[in-house]
Amino acid sequence: MVSQSPDIRTGSEGPVRAPSSVPVDDAVLPFEVSALDVRGRLTRLGPALDDILTKHDYPAPVGKLLGEAIVLATLLGTALKFDGRFILQAQTDGPVSFLVVDFKAPDRLRAYARYDAARLGEATDSGTLLGRGHLAMTIDQGADMSRYQGLVALDGGGLEDAAHEYFLRSEQIPTQVRIAVGEEWRASDGGKHRWRAGGMLLQFLPKAPERARQADLHPGDAPDGAAVHSVAEDDAWVEARSLIQTVEDVELIDPDLSGERLLYRLFHERGVRVFTQHALQAQCSCSRDAVAAMLKSFSPDDRAAMVKDDKVEVTCEFCSSVYRFTPHEAGVENA
Repeated sequence: MVSQSPDIRTGSEGPVRAPSSVPVDDAVLPFEVSALDVRGRLTRLGPALDDILTKHDYPAPVGKLLGEAIVLATLLGTALKFDGRFILQAQTDGPVSFLVVDFKAPDRLRAYARYDAARLGEATDSGTLLGRGHLAMTIDQGADMSRYQGLVALDGGGLEDAAHEYFLRSEQIPTQVRIAVGEEWRASDGGKHRWRAGGMLLQFLPKAPERARQADLHPGDAPDGAAVHSVAEDDAWVEARSLIQTVEDVELIDPDLSGERLLYRLFHERGVRVFTQHALQAQCSCSRDAVAAMLKSFSPDDRAAMVKDDKVEVTCEFCSSVYRFTPHEAGVENA
């Protein structure tokens, strides 16, 4: 039966209310549509994304690609149930040869991209910027726990395509991802361009026994060479996937459209439940002590070679912070 309630239900069994009209940036909003057996997360990024990208003054195509990676990392990383790390990393033969997003639960983000400026003119979209290579998604549970890493090939497609391939082959959970990144310009802001992004992840997780049997889901890693598991199409999943495909890029990044109202637009006929949102912030984990410890890991000859103008200078690739040490502080003998 189709629910005609025009409201949003909050919490685990919380009250039904009208969707909030107040937009919230730099947050991930989990949600559930029980009638369709789907759960998901909606990311909206503003100041945090702008802070990360403007620290390096990336060319617009590179900034857009790294923004997409940041959105994808938040959609996946906020699913962690422990204080660990989710690291999304791509290495390719394209104009953007390397990018990494480091999400430290519950809320800290940092990211970096390496690119060949001379080759950017060839690239027209995320797929050509990346070229061919691989995308690694690593879950680090801490020093006393083993790491989990999933790999997916990059073969000329974008990050949305890579995410779909990852879930199809590794998790075997029907999943749909939408990502949008753009620049906002407002005259009231002095004409400055600011980066914005949004994304939505939707997964089919049937609760009803008969539907679970029909979907025949077996989460977990498929061994190398194993045939891709075939998941039966379910009417509920077809409907949910069709709805998320109607979302336009401008809706995902619109600073005047709240996440709750966007979810209401999509799922009001079925009824949607939202949960406590997760705040996000741009914050690097580098420090002078950490850099000093890193210098000590180099050989004496390597440390000596780092001395220029009677100092050792180290720049953090993530946040562009510069740390300066005397040769003696850097452990250079006979300094």
